[in-house]
Amino acid sequence: MEIIQIVAIGMVAAILAIIIKDQSPELAIQISIVTGLIIFLLMITKLNSVLTVLKHFAAKANIDILYFSTILKVIGIAYITEFGAQVCRDAGENSIASKIEFAGKVLIMVLAVPVLAALLDIIIKIIP
Repeated sequence: MEIIQIVAIGMVAAILAIIIKDQSPELAIQISIVTGLIIFLLMITKLNSVLTVLKHFAAKANIDILYFSTILKVIGIAYITEFGAQVCRDAGENSIASKIEFAGKVLIMVLAVPVLAALLDIIIKIIP
């Protein structure tokens, strides 16, 4: 099971970072970042297979590609934003993490504008 490997990688890196943190805090942060990137890259391949299945179902359900791609972009922005913010928090930079989260929220709002506009058009057409 892959989750056991991922947890093992995380635990080894965490223990290593804790041990090294006293002598070299910079190296501990680098270990944390590299471990996060390794786990993220391991999950990218899994996400690709999920996206393939979702695209297949979206095509079967005749969902407009604009809406489907927007949803996927929002999910991607949310995951990447969370990952970047957590890396900054691990490095002790809570302020930068908050700014990353703010930027992610703004980008999600920007992506949502076409969907909201289409929804408002439908509402306006329904209401006489």
